[in-house]
Amino acid sequence: MAQEIGMDEKSCDVVAAGHVCLDITPTFSQMPGKRLDEILRPGKLIRMEGVHINPGGAVGNTGPALHRLGMRVALMGKCGDDPFGHILLERLRNLAPGAERGMHVVDGENTSYSVVVALPGIDRIFLHCPDANDTFGPEDVDLNAVRGCRIFHFGYPPLMRRMYDNGGAEAEELLSNVSREGVVTSLDLSLPDPDSEAGRADWECILGRMLPYVDIFLPSLDEILFMLDRKRFEHLVGKGDSIADGIEAADLRCLAERCLSFGAKVVVIKCGHMGAYLKTGKPGGAFLAATPSPEAWKGRELFEPSCRVSRIASATGAGDAAIAGFLAAWLRGEPPARCMAFLAAVGAQNLAGVDAVSALRPWNETQAAVDAGIEKNPLPARLREFEG
Repeated sequence: MAQEIGMDEKSCDVVAAGHVCLDITPTFSQMPGKRLDEILRPGKLIRMEGVHINPGGAVGNTGPALHRLGMRVALMGKCGDDPFGHILLERLRNLAPGAERGMHVVDGENTSYSVVVALPGIDRIFLHCPDANDTFGPEDVDLNAVRGCRIFHFGYPPLMRRMYDNGGAEAEELLSNVSREGVVTSLDLSLPDPDSEAGRADWECILGRMLPYVDIFLPSLDEILFMLDRKRFEHLVGKGDSIADGIEAADLRCLAERCLSFGAKVVVIKCGHMGAYLKTGKPGGAFLAATPSPEAWKGRELFEPSCRVSRIASATGAGDAAIAGFLAAWLRGEPPARCMAFLAAVGAQNLAGVDAVSALRPWNETQAAVDAGIEKNPLPARLREFEG
C-alpha cells in the first residue's frame, strides 16, 4: 500500500490555478453522412436537443477531478462579476464545494467562455473568448494559500495573454514566487491557434523561463512538439493523421530531454490514444523532499499504454483528468509506474462522460481497478522498446 505523505500537515493538497472558463456545448442530433459546410450553412435553422454548461480550463477540469479523487483542492482562477461568472462559480461549487472561494472575482471584467461545437463524427470546434484569463497575473495568486498546499498546479498559459507576453516574464515571476515557498509545482499547457498572437510567441524561450521552477511538467505531444519543433509539427499535421501516429520513440525521448535540460524535474508527455511517456532526470528541491521514495524517481523512463475502452462519449477534459490521476497518485506516495497507471485509468474514465468530471470514479474504486489490472491497448511497433 502506498504511503500517505503529510496528509494533515497542509491545509489543502492542491491549488489548481490558471485558465478557467465556462464551456457551453449545444447538443446536436445525429447527422450521419453530412459535411460540415452542409450543416453550418448561412441562414440554416438547426434544431438542437439541449445544452451542457460546465466549467472548463485547467481550473474547471483538473481541480474538480482531483476533488473527485479525494484530494483537498483550492481553485485560483479569474472571472467577472457577471452572469457567466455567477454560473461558473455555482458549477465549481457543485463540483468541489468550498474550493471556489479561491477564485478572484473582478467587477467590470467579463468571464471567459467557450462555445463548443461538437458535431457528430466531426472534430470539435471551439469559439473561445479569453477575457478575464488574459488579465490574470502573478498578483492573482494568493501566496498565503499556496503556502498551505502540497502541489501548485498551473494550467493553460498559452490561453492567458500576460503569461506569454514579454517572453513569459510574468509566467516566470508567478512560478518563481510559488517555488520560493517550497511548494511542488506542476505545469500543463494548451495548444494555441498557430495564427494567433500566442501561436506566434517564442515558446522555446518562454518554456526556458518557466521550467526551472517546474517540478512536474505534463504537456500533450501536440503542444510540446508545436513549441519545440514547429517544422515537424506542421509536417505531421499536413499528413492528415494524428500526430501521435507519426511519432517515434526517439522523438519522445528528445522532446523530454529538452524539457529536462530547461529545468523540469519530471516530464510526462500525454500521447492521446496511445498513452503517455515519462522521463525524469535527477529531481531535487521541493519535489525530492516531498517524495517518500526519492530514488524511484531518478533517471526513469517508461511508457504507459492507454486503457482499452468500449465507448467514447466525449474526450472533453481527458488530458486534465489524466493529470489529476497522476497527481493524486503522487500525493499518495505512489512510485512512477503506478502514477502513470492512474494517469491512464482516470483518463479512460473521463471518456465515458460528456464533461470532464462526471464519469470519474472515487479513489477507492479507481485504485481497485488499477490493482485488478485494466486491459491496455497494444503499443505500436515503433514504441515497443518501452515495453517491460
